[in-house]
Amino acid sequence: MSPSTVDPADPVFRLHRGGKMAVTSTVPLTSREDLSLAYTPGVARVCEAIAADESLTADYTWVSHTVAVVTDGSAVLGLGNIGPRAALPVMEGKAVLFKQFGGVDAVPVCLDTQDVDEIVAVVKALAPSFGGINLEDISAPRCFEVERRLDEELDIPIFHDDQHGTAIVVLAALRNAATLLDRKLGDLRVAVSGAGAAGVAVTKMLVAGGVNPDQVVVCDSRGILGRHRDGLTGTKADLAELTNADGRQGDMTEALRGADVLIGVSGGQIPEDAVAGMAPGGIVFALANPTPEVHPEVAARHVAVVATGRSDYPNQINNVLAFPGVFRGALDARATRITEGMKVAAADAIASVVAEALTADAIVPSPLDPRVAPAVTAAVAEAARRDGVARA
Repeated sequence: MSPSTVDPADPVFRLHRGGKMAVTSTVPLTSREDLSLAYTPGVARVCEAIAADESLTADYTWVSHTVAVVTDGSAVLGLGNIGPRAALPVMEGKAVLFKQFGGVDAVPVCLDTQDVDEIVAVVKALAPSFGGINLEDISAPRCFEVERRLDEELDIPIFHDDQHGTAIVVLAALRNAATLLDRKLGDLRVAVSGAGAAGVAVTKMLVAGGVNPDQVVVCDSRGILGRHRDGLTGTKADLAELTNADGRQGDMTEALRGADVLIGVSGGQIPEDAVAGMAPGGIVFALANPTPEVHPEVAARHVAVVATGRSDYPNQINNVLAFPGVFRGALDARATRITEGMKVAAADAIASVVAEALTADAIVPSPLDPRVAPAVTAAVAEAARRDGVARA
């Protein structure tokens, strides 16, 4: 965008002018005594204590309630590879959502590199200043390696929200949709459109939550993944082994033939006649934003429950239902990592908030529902202790 297209009167630009966040003190600084306690000489005593026992960092610094929101600007919203500076408004927005909904302080860290080794090295070097790392808007397949390596090499929670936040909320929504329709997750035939970061994570999360992998078919831009596809590597090869037990071949239309569930995380458009081929009483989650894979009004002609990633339609699958509580719970438990059990617990907690009042237009809570983050926080912390990764 050139400077001439910036309209200072536009309410979006007015809101963003000067940024959306700031650092503020949590202690008084109004007297000489305040200064001597908060800074020198008093602070030296705290430094000495931490030097003798580094675990005290969690008690006497901001680490217990602060995460880094790290991006390389390579896959920002639907804008693509726009770089670290253009990504900063999004990361600021993420940070204020952390604070508003989870009471978690978050610091945007936009890296001017897209080299995996450099990203890992920088984040590892920064890690002592934070209680967790939220990876954001890093393109696939590099995002998988970045997260894996950091998870292996650091003893704090690492969470790529584009993958796992989406997957958690999808599982919560599908659990409630199945309940509403008197179906069991293990009986559902599921077609996933998209084998990128979100598609991989959603598929794995659904399986962890009770969906039968033999009943799942995943499609990328070339069609259905399976053992018949030559040249698959990495996560796509893993999905081909995990799913598509029937050996289906073809495109998304074939994948949807007789399917109970469509989960779109690709941005590619799916024709109406393909949706019409689904089994009666189906479920469509068309999550591409701002243009869903299937328009919700079109999907509603053929299925019983429809969800999107948009706020102007019912059943918004929004990551803000997950990540604030996931990190708050992980930080409260001083977890060393985020396990599959913690993610499933988060999904169950989100689903439980509206479980007693389900309708086709309300299978997930509103992102503004104040009950969500506390429920997710408690469930995640409990799961961390159950999974043996908690230090508190």
